[in-house]
Amino acid sequence: MALHRPLQSNKSRLVAEHFAWCHTIDRQRIAQRLNDQRPASLPPLNVLIQVNISDENSKSGIMLEAVSGLAEQIAALPQLRLRGLMAIPAAESDYARQLAVCQQMAEAFRQLQQHYPHADTLSLGMSDDMEAAIAAGSTMVRIGTAIFWRTRLCAQLTTITEELHVNTDVF
Repeated sequence: MALHRPLQSNKSRLVAEHFAWCHTIDRQRIAQRLNDQRPASLPPLNVLIQVNISDENSKSGIMLEAVSGLAEQIAALPQLRLRGLMAIPAAESDYARQLAVCQQMAEAFRQLQQHYPHADTLSLGMSDDMEAAIAAGSTMVRIGTAIFWRTRLCAQLTTITEELHVNTDVF
């Protein structure tokens, strides 16, 4: 199981004891808590550093400039295994702009790999920007909306259309 939301300190023990991955490490304090709370009987917790690539107030994560410092701190923790970076870029409909942001993250990932060759995961891209993310080199995309929401929306539209058809027959 993996965690994709900002991790609150009071939830760190649950994650440390029951999860295999945490995609949202954005501060040393959380990394240290996860390390300290990870049972010795479990393999190290796989972690991704969350980057706020678009500098949005509504999103968690660190700035790109802070990645190397946090990576160094995580690498020193024996119960954590730094696997890479995760980011959720700002919503953008223009493919060229999506690609530019994704390429910026991919470059940060390549720089991370120079110091940590075992880092193998760039979690970047969601349903609306997955093509740009994959083109830039993302190794993990989150496409729940493309799978679930659109299916649900189609079902709802079908139901609404059927109801409207029934209702228009009454008039």
